[in-house]
Amino acid sequence: MQAPSVGGVMLPRGNGETVRLSRGASLTDFAEKINANPASLVAVMMNLGEMVTATQSVSDETLHLLGGEMNYTVQIVSPEEEDRELLESFDLEWGEDEGGEEYLEPRPPVVTVMGHVDHGKTRLLDAIRKTNVVAGEAGGITQHIGAYQVATEVNEQERRITFIDTPGHEAFTAMRARGAKSTDIAILVVAANDGVMPQTVEALNHAKAADVPIVVAVNKIDVEGADPTKVRGQLTEYGLVAEEYGGDTMFVDISAKQGLNIDSLLEAVVLTADAALDLRANPEQDAQGIAIESHLDKGRGAVATILVQRGTLRVGDTIVAGDAYGRVRAMLDDKGNNVAEATPSTPVLVLGLTNVPGAGDNFLVVDEDRTARQIAEKRAARERNAAFAKRTRRVSLEDLDKVLKAGQIQELNLIIKGDASGSVEALESSLLQLDVGEEVDIRVLHRGVGAVTESDIDLAMGSDAIVIGFNVRAAGRAAQMAEREGVDVRYYSVIYQAIEEIEAALKGMLKPEYEEVELGTAEIREVFRSSKLGNIAGVLIRSGEVRRNTKARLLRDGKVIAESLNIEGLRRFKDDVTEIREGYEGGINLGNFNDIKVDDVIATYEMREKPRV
Repeated sequence: MQAPSVGGVMLPRGNGETVRLSRGASLTDFAEKINANPASLVAVMMNLGEMVTATQSVSDETLHLLGGEMNYTVQIVSPEEEDRELLESFDLEWGEDEGGEEYLEPRPPVVTVMGHVDHGKTRLLDAIRKTNVVAGEAGGITQHIGAYQVATEVNEQERRITFIDTPGHEAFTAMRARGAKSTDIAILVVAANDGVMPQTVEALNHAKAADVPIVVAVNKIDVEGADPTKVRGQLTEYGLVAEEYGGDTMFVDISAKQGLNIDSLLEAVVLTADAALDLRANPEQDAQGIAIESHLDKGRGAVATILVQRGTLRVGDTIVAGDAYGRVRAMLDDKGNNVAEATPSTPVLVLGLTNVPGAGDNFLVVDEDRTARQIAEKRAARERNAAFAKRTRRVSLEDLDKVLKAGQIQELNLIIKGDASGSVEALESSLLQLDVGEEVDIRVLHRGVGAVTESDIDLAMGSDAIVIGFNVRAAGRAAQMAEREGVDVRYYSVIYQAIEEIEAALKGMLKPEYEEVELGTAEIREVFRSSKLGNIAGVLIRSGEVRRNTKARLLRDGKVIAESLNIEGLRRFKDDVTEIREGYEGGINLGNFNDIKVDDVIATYEMREKPRV
């Protein structure tokens, strides 16, 4: 078979050889592999009916199409394999303990709590940690993930246990699965009054898939209708046989609300770990582990909760986690105390990273800052290329059904921004699991931590994507840019609201009735204390106008601090006024809400009826 010719130039034709390429590779990358001129490959693509530049990231389908035309077999390298090759190029390896058996020392077990919604997972962690997480969470759902270490006494010896606090609702099944990969033991929480529910089975299957031992906590034994024996019988059908029935699974009857038998549960975890697992690691090597949760802090920059899996992490070490890197400036334990080092199975909050790593990203210590920067930059470039390769068109939720019926698109592109990487990953996993038939696919082009930025709007414009802000808002001029360019930006504080709206839009059921219209924003320049009125914000109106008796929310560093506030008082100098326009200064009283600081932004809005299309 003759080699293809473009402009009289013969192109090298393969004999079915395999060409390995990264996801999001360009024609230039392909040309280097086969020793061809990139311009000639551009011409080949034109002959195939596709306009592609030499340096543009292209989809996997395009690479396979070009490979077939040139008689090459294109193999798209998985991100995990590519990352392993990247580390090998720096003589680094992740995931192995160095040295022989003599270097290994016992480490605490790492535990994930799983189960059905409302069966008491978060309350159990409350009882274990003696803190209250539920009160501050939107909708009572665990929105972030973290890690905590507790101590218990078994056989007159102090033993430590590390808990990974994953979001507990059934929509976060994918995150639980990811959490289980860093987990030694799973606690399956089942309410004694409800028994085994579908999400209980879901969580159980993920724990089994991760091949981790399971301890069953039969919760709510103090509630009317509780029947712990029934729970034991139901779980027998799924392969969990209680020790008292001749099996090897430990069941503990507890009441997280009353704090009953919590010590017995912790003892069961330790005994299961001793019996079923060999939990040892080398504490002397350079530290390696996993990022559990991360977010941007206004005062401290990028902070990440990381779990050390082997080695010892020390203040001053240079680490690389995903596409983030930096020198560890400080480490805090789960109680907020500074620590100098973290041994295997210890969770710590790390300060000093250049940006926010993703939940589940591996981290490792490297010798030089330069090496860390090079690894991080190559990972970031790989992620960016993969995102660019996915770009398509623009659409809004309201007209999605109409566009689908017209056959104009076959997929819904999303950009997800949130206040913490765990929440972003949970939302992404939940949305990608939506099944609404074969007409449309959901594709997440980009996800990140922090406020919605102009670059996010840029990406949405170029790919016809919908932007989802979870507990964050648009920063700077991004909101005006989105409105000007017609980019649909949606804000949510509870994950299920986002899931339901996207699913309803995909099914053509979304019928908008009211929409939120931003009236104006005010930047707090000074805070005045009044014994009669509380704190009064001295503000400069940045955009639009601020009116008395309208709704408002308070933003701090792009994050929503408080919702559904009222502009109860509005003054210009000593005069009460009904509105203040852009460019003018004034005073705002938010009623009983007094948690305001200089540089906070007050965003006012009203709900307007939206005409149905």
